[in-house]
Amino acid sequence: MTGRAWGVLLVLCGAIFLEGIDVAMLNVAMPAIREDLDLPTGTLQWVMSAYVLGYGGFMLLGGRAADLFGRRRMFILWLVVFLLFSGLGGLATEGWMLILARFVTGIAAAFMTPAGLSIITTGFPEGPQRNKALLVYSGTAAGGFSIGLVVGGLLSAIDWRWVFFAPVILSLAILVAALALVPVSPRPDRTGKGVDLAGAVTVTAGILLLVFGVERAAHAAASTTVVTIGAALLLFLAFVLIERASSSPLVRLGIFRCGSLVRANVSGLLFAAGFFGFQFIAVLYLQELRGWSSLQTSFALIVIGVDAALSPLLTPRLVARYGNARLIFGGLLLASLSYALFLPIAADWTYAAMFPGLLLLGVAFSLVYGPLTIVATDGIAEEEQGVAGGLLYTSFQFGAALGLSAVAAVNVAATDGTSPAALLDGYRAALVVPLAAALIAAAVSAFGLRARRAATTDGNSPGGGTPPGDGTAQGGTGAPGGTEQPVGLGA
Repeated sequence: MTGRAWGVLLVLCGAIFLEGIDVAMLNVAMPAIREDLDLPTGTLQWVMSAYVLGYGGFMLLGGRAADLFGRRRMFILWLVVFLLFSGLGGLATEGWMLILARFVTGIAAAFMTPAGLSIITTGFPEGPQRNKALLVYSGTAAGGFSIGLVVGGLLSAIDWRWVFFAPVILSLAILVAALALVPVSPRPDRTGKGVDLAGAVTVTAGILLLVFGVERAAHAAASTTVVTIGAALLLFLAFVLIERASSSPLVRLGIFRCGSLVRANVSGLLFAAGFFGFQFIAVLYLQELRGWSSLQTSFALIVIGVDAALSPLLTPRLVARYGNARLIFGGLLLASLSYALFLPIAADWTYAAMFPGLLLLGVAFSLVYGPLTIVATDGIAEEEQGVAGGLLYTSFQFGAALGLSAVAAVNVAATDGTSPAALLDGYRAALVVPLAAALIAAAVSAFGLRARRAATTDGNSPGGGTPPGDGTAQGGTGAPGGTEQPVGLGA
């Protein structure tokens, strides 16, 4: 890669690092925010949920906007919005102000993230260069989350407002670098590609309602959840009908004929559900039962961040040797093993007993996250790269919301009292959820192994190498224009 290409990649890595560290720091700072602003539990929960709603609800629209209006333009515009509303969050004096700031920050991330990802997938040619770039990118995202756990604990010990002000400083530095390094690409040709407002409104409203229903499932009446999710499903049905009739759809339904893209999204949703659900229970165990501080908990969980080093250094070699499909499948099995090791959790567990499971989870993340990103965007036409990225990150966000709600509901149902034994019963029952999610994800990803073998048998992988993506032959998306061409970032 050229020096300019590395510069662009570093800018985009800085943005995804910013998104990861922002979420992680807020997770750790929640107790301090509650105490300072005197927030009830319901309001505090919405400080977290507002970001998830904005991020998950608008991600698909954000991906399409990058394709239609220019990736650099969308990236820079929404980075500015992210910067401004992070600062407003730090100035909040009421709960509603903080919730509003987080909701808009989530929307900004929903537009900024797929734009950044599609700059990589259109700027580097398919193959080793793009794979390496995506693995560095995904490793940086994981590193941001891991480092954020510790930095959030340190900053909240000083003043929780710095959890919001620190991203402002980082955003400003990334903005300056982006203006200098990210090249101005030609204005996208929107001839015959109008803005599908009806599709955008229905799918965004549907995703918002679905995420809202899942987020509130553990706290709302069952009838409310059923009505909310039912309304979301009706909106999705309306979206499908609109897209089939539209001459310029928000999401071309033919994109779902790509088996590798569908498998990547389903596996990503389930993997995120398990990962975030497990982390939620681990934090409760360490802080509620063991009495560890936020900072102690942060340092305990940081071992999961080993993937920040493994993703750019080891994973590219493993991808070149074994292919994405095998790595994803193996990583999901490792995640399943990690969760299984925590099932017999006890009140007197030492950190040495927890360490192997946490380390395995970090290794699993490095094997799954980056290769899923590669598989979800391989073979997709350039004009749909933003949509492909939006689909994947929507799956991740919805999976996180689903996993958190599921483990919370199981934990509450299985906890009978406040004694240590009762709390342990709840934790053990809830830990079955991430284990089940990882095992189902592994079963889904196993179909990619069969597709890879079929592609190799048909001669699509000359010389015994790994075919693109998970082995599915290219061009199967029905996307016009075939495989995208790089725009000059790669050497």
